[in-house]
Amino acid sequence: MKWLRDQGLAPVVDKVEAGERLSFDEGMRLYETRDLNALMRLANLRKERLHGDKVYFVHSMRLEFTNICYVGCTFCAFAARKGEERAWDYSPEEVAEQVRRRYLPGITELHMSSGHHPNHGWDYYPEMVRRLRETFPELQVKAFTAAEIEHLSKISKKPTLEVLRELQAAGLAAMPGGGAEIFADRVRRQVARNKVKADKWLQIHREAHSLGMRTNATMLYGHIETLEERLDHMHRLRDLQDETGGFHAFIPLAFQPLGNTLAQNLGKTEYTTGLDDLRNLAVARVYLDNFPHIKGYWVMIGSELTQVSLDWGVSDIDGTIQEEHIAHAAGATSPMALSQAGMVRMIRQAGRVPVLRDAYYHELEVFPRPAAEAAD
Repeated sequence: MKWLRDQGLAPVVDKVEAGERLSFDEGMRLYETRDLNALMRLANLRKERLHGDKVYFVHSMRLEFTNICYVGCTFCAFAARKGEERAWDYSPEEVAEQVRRRYLPGITELHMSSGHHPNHGWDYYPEMVRRLRETFPELQVKAFTAAEIEHLSKISKKPTLEVLRELQAAGLAAMPGGGAEIFADRVRRQVARNKVKADKWLQIHREAHSLGMRTNATMLYGHIETLEERLDHMHRLRDLQDETGGFHAFIPLAFQPLGNTLAQNLGKTEYTTGLDDLRNLAVARVYLDNFPHIKGYWVMIGSELTQVSLDWGVSDIDGTIQEEHIAHAAGATSPMALSQAGMVRMIRQAGRVPVLRDAYYHELEVFPRPAAEAAD
């Protein structure tokens, strides 16, 4: 371990090299160390033991079927009130038309998450999924965060498990990981007071997993949370993954500081730093030893830092997306979309092997390094 500058990390290094699980205190050592080179090495070791040089992406479309929402999360710049000029609200027929308008050959995943609409009845939601599956049978619909599922439970007066079961019968393939924010009550009371509580979020994902539905998990960081609260968030996810094994990926989401009341109240205009983004991804990769993938979400941290993150434990960089509005409404400066060729180029230029996947993480195509490049 000649490369180790922080000798206090030596016991952690021993456990990671032996494939053992870290305690909470050891996870905090990773957050607190100034030896970022060691942290990078440990995260890369965990990642390469799972996936070698492979990095995954999906040819996907992002669609927000409405931005009308009554919840009032302070970090959100996306939500609009009914009647606002910038509000939109698509019918199931219009959702299908929006997909048809933006469809490109080879897209396999349709990712939908939107606002908590105050007026749509329950039937709107399974009808939308059913219409999409009938019109585009090749698309895997990944939709409805746990926060949205709780909302649908309230308007339908059905238990969340029954809501999930009926959406799955309509054609829902998987759930995104949004709505998690930070699980700590102190933070949720300030940033998402009216949104699904932490225990309910976890329960809904537990129920989805019980139906054989795979899901993702997110964490919004870089606002008012502490490092201990970030790790507590990961710890609760690790416990649930031990129980169900139903998570595909963990996705840290960097707070975007424009156009929302939380940033205004904090007087915050700066974005998270690149080092904080990389540290967060690396700690997640080492601590969440039972998660198949840690995702570097290029929309939030930009394509250049996403490339760097492939040495910091990241094995998935999301997808081509087509159009994204939630992060960009809050100031994300990344493009609205990337091409499949752009995704392949981004991964290859970082010295990794691109793998096209679908929503279930089935490998659809591997893009090996060109012969001349592999020989260098």
